[in-house]
Amino acid sequence: MSETAKSHPDADEESTTEETTTEATTDADDATPVTDGATAIVRALENGGVEHAFGVQGGAIMPVYDALWDSDIEHITMAHEQGAAHAADAYGVVANEPGIALATSGPGATNLVTGIADANMDSDAMLALTGQVPSDMVGSDAFQETDTTGVTMPITKHNWFASSADSIGDTVGEAFALSESGRPGPTLVDLPKDVSFEETDTEPGEPELPAGQEPPTTADQENVEEAARAIERAEKPLLLLGGGVIKAEASETARAFAREHGIPVVTTMPGIGTYPEDDDLCLSWAGMHGTGYANMAITHTDCLIGVGTRFDDRLTGGIDTFAPEAEVVHIDIDPAEISKNIHADYPCIGDAGTVLDQLTEEMDREPDAREWREQCQTWKEEYPMDYSVDKDAPLRPEFIVEAFDEATDDDTIVTSGVGQHQMWASQYWEFTEPRTWVSSHGLGTMGYGLPATIGARFAADDDQDVVCFDGDGSFLMTIQELSVAVRENLDITVAVLNNEYVGMVRQWQDAFFEGRHMASEYNWMPEFDKLAEAFGAKGWRVNDYDEVADTVEAALDYDGPSVIDFHIDPDANVYPMVASGAPNGKFALSEDQL
Repeated sequence: MSETAKSHPDADEESTTEETTTEATTDADDATPVTDGATAIVRALENGGVEHAFGVQGGAIMPVYDALWDSDIEHITMAHEQGAAHAADAYGVVANEPGIALATSGPGATNLVTGIADANMDSDAMLALTGQVPSDMVGSDAFQETDTTGVTMPITKHNWFASSADSIGDTVGEAFALSESGRPGPTLVDLPKDVSFEETDTEPGEPELPAGQEPPTTADQENVEEAARAIERAEKPLLLLGGGVIKAEASETARAFAREHGIPVVTTMPGIGTYPEDDDLCLSWAGMHGTGYANMAITHTDCLIGVGTRFDDRLTGGIDTFAPEAEVVHIDIDPAEISKNIHADYPCIGDAGTVLDQLTEEMDREPDAREWREQCQTWKEEYPMDYSVDKDAPLRPEFIVEAFDEATDDDTIVTSGVGQHQMWASQYWEFTEPRTWVSSHGLGTMGYGLPATIGARFAADDDQDVVCFDGDGSFLMTIQELSVAVRENLDITVAVLNNEYVGMVRQWQDAFFEGRHMASEYNWMPEFDKLAEAFGAKGWRVNDYDEVADTVEAALDYDGPSVIDFHIDPDANVYPMVASGAPNGKFALSEDQL
């Protein structure tokens, strides 16, 4: 079971002070006193409103775990530290607050690294707390010692090595605040065991940003005016919404901007859900496996308004051929992203929602884009996302994704591992809400799906479904976390799209390596339905189309973790596809077009 803190009796109401006493003071009076570094750490988390944390116990982090015993923070023990990092990451994505991951020193900390790097690439708010050997042993190659701050410096917004129990609580508070501010990302505090044990009665304050770290909010007004004029004179404007729009809670603002000015919308993969895909203006997501119509729109737009996107290579294809006819307006809170990959003719540095509001106030008229909107609709008809079904042939993965979409509500949270299954899930699920698509984008971490599903489940509302699409190779990498889902009786459904390959590798081998399937054939996979049952979950195996709908319904109705092992067509490929470095408009719809 999860290690939920034991509660303390409330203070006698008759002994409370006047109503003018602040809530924070009352909370502090009721809480366990700060007596050492570890209790200061936990108090800092409580001050940040932390309700859940994910981790694995161990020697150097034991004082912090001991302090959690008397906290209301619910700790979820994961089967592996990588799982803890991915769960914390996904929890933060869904809950819109930093996820918390804990690990001990040495291998515990290094096992977090993949998850920290993943959060860093996707700008996900997460705070990692790692145990460390005692201060006087640092640098001596002590048992389970690793230079954790050195290892994680390149993959965190900032990290700290705690040196004093008196300051450790405020340091953790700073790390928490920095993680979610501006462009979010992971932070880390390394906690030597002696500092966690060291006595202190210093109460940490509310989480505050380090001095000088306040992010920009409003963009330079002159730049906004120039961007507004460019949009007004455009004949083929296009709004490109990235994951930063979701981070900024600016999806509604972006939707209003697009509708008010009649501008078609494409998203990036991390931006899925910013704009409802059932809206006439939406062209879905663009890039390597984006829709043909989204990529055609990017290729032919004369004014691209990029919001909260870093223009990564999976979106742009060849830099020189990306949006070749367009003036580029780039709105981003991180100045480092401006003109890093794609030159910004009109840079607007600031909060996504605030800058879009600035643009709306500045614009005097809508762009004349009626013919452009008609052209975008024509591309939708020319390059539809469809597929053929032969009931006598192996299962099509697209059919399975659509079956789940039809059986669930719009607010269902969809998670995924990484590979072909990730692409099919993002292509054939019709997303309408932000924070309902949770996946590994920048780092592309196989194994992300199941632990992320656990984190998402803890953050989701009780009445929300949480569905994970995974591949056989990706699922096997972190399948041990199924034991956590069973222990916690989590209502999650995992759909394994099992083709007995590392499918995306196999697809590339067929296209570019003359079909040599070196190390990509996975015909040695276990029977996942039986393995699920061994863990204590509910398992099904599905081979036929006639079984899909009933099994999907049964799995969704099951109150607990369930796994469906769908045996799909091993030759199924993901299209459209833009070859690496190729122009977006030269997307292939079949292998012979690559």
